[in-house]
Amino acid sequence: MSEQKDLLTTNRKALTINLADRIYGTFAEIGAGQEVARVFFQAGGASGTIAKTISAYDMTFSDAIYGKAPRYVSRERLALMLDHEYELLIERLAVQRGERTTFFVFADTVSTRNFKGTNESHGWMGIRFQSEPGGPPSDIVLHVRMWDKDALLQQQALGIVGTNLIYGAFNYRHEPGQFVESLLDNLGPERVEVDMLKFSGPAFQDVDNRLMSLHLVRHGLTNAVMFSPGGEVLQPSEVLYKKPVLVERGSFRPVTHVNVDMLNCATAQFVQEPAVKGKDVVVLMEITMNNLLMDGTLDAQDFLSRVDLLGDIGLTVLISNYPEYFRLTSYFRRYTSEMIGVAMGVNNLVEIFNEKYYESLPGGILESFGRLFRNSVRLYIYPMRQEAYDRYVATGVTAGDKGAAPAHAFAANVLITAKNVQVSENLQNLYAHLLENHYLDSIVGFDRDILGVFSRDVLQRIKTGDATWENMVPAPVAAAIKKRRLFGYSAPAK
Repeated sequence: MSEQKDLLTTNRKALTINLADRIYGTFAEIGAGQEVARVFFQAGGASGTIAKTISAYDMTFSDAIYGKAPRYVSRERLALMLDHEYELLIERLAVQRGERTTFFVFADTVSTRNFKGTNESHGWMGIRFQSEPGGPPSDIVLHVRMWDKDALLQQQALGIVGTNLIYGAFNYRHEPGQFVESLLDNLGPERVEVDMLKFSGPAFQDVDNRLMSLHLVRHGLTNAVMFSPGGEVLQPSEVLYKKPVLVERGSFRPVTHVNVDMLNCATAQFVQEPAVKGKDVVVLMEITMNNLLMDGTLDAQDFLSRVDLLGDIGLTVLISNYPEYFRLTSYFRRYTSEMIGVAMGVNNLVEIFNEKYYESLPGGILESFGRLFRNSVRLYIYPMRQEAYDRYVATGVTAGDKGAAPAHAFAANVLITAKNVQVSENLQNLYAHLLENHYLDSIVGFDRDILGVFSRDVLQRIKTGDATWENMVPAPVAAAIKKRRLFGYSAPAK
């Protein structure tokens, strides 16, 4: 952490902005009072920074000023606020002081804890600002969730985050990674979560928002971020709200025919569930941070390659900091009470029944399963060939991890499925209970011909120039790997 970050309190950050000659703008806040503006007023010297403060709290007034939006606490409402206030600021002050001023508008629309404590405490905030006088504006937009149980504490936290956002926009815009870390200065993740962040505009032409979102997870500002097939940063609550969810976890390095077949087959079964039929299902491919941190370091290009390839075949990606499956399903329960499905291979199923992962839980594996399977959760289990399974049990790796094993090396007609997999003797009755009550289901309709495909095997063949890897991944993935020269691919000499 930098020395500057250690020294600057919230008050000092606001005062630094107030004393900067060129920074001047508007604060527009709806909900939670005008907590960010209050920080700047209390710091002193606010007349040098604040052109106007406004809080159009009444819905009729808000609609009359900014226009209607689907929800009052939403990204759409925030965008309308930034558009209106920035246009007004430039219209009224550009001629008078535009040559010597970098204008900005800070806006937020927030819902803090109500009297009964029954609402969601969250909000959208953003800043539109010039990086030089007369220049085009850039935007930073984020979504926050407030965890304090007291509304006054939530308001205080909001004022701190907003101040950090404004200070960071003018002081850390060339160091976006430091900007991300600074958002919770003088706070902590136990009070505020930042689960969506987006940079746009000329000041951030070289910023990849997916990497910035990854920094949110890595530095503990949130535990999960989401990307659309086109690479856009998504706000999880908007995507998951009141919808059934099907997720498949993997390394996807690269995504293979098996990964896609597992998802397709699980989806076909999931949408036929009585509780899911006819509903709009969210389908996700999930990668954990543990999987991305190789030797404790993050390979940005490797991360982007995986996300891009999943996007190339039309899949939405979730990056999470939940190594245990029960934590992942609990995360989904924040947003939906609908059914949750998890697609996984037999090897992952065996790992779930490994008691060493639950030693930190007072209730051990029973507590983990109680959390995992509560409220309509089902696991869909993809089979594995006997040879691959035996190697996994013996060594902890799949047959594909051992190298390019030819398909005929596997016992083609012997499959390990959810119905015949072996778990520890002391857990067999528990397993039988879960299977009998359909907490676990075998995936059907799978392609037997591709069961010998493993990501690490594909990766090894790419690196060694063995062209057979192309038959082990979807055609768009193979084309993208060759075009972008991903995962160590080099074109064969002519």
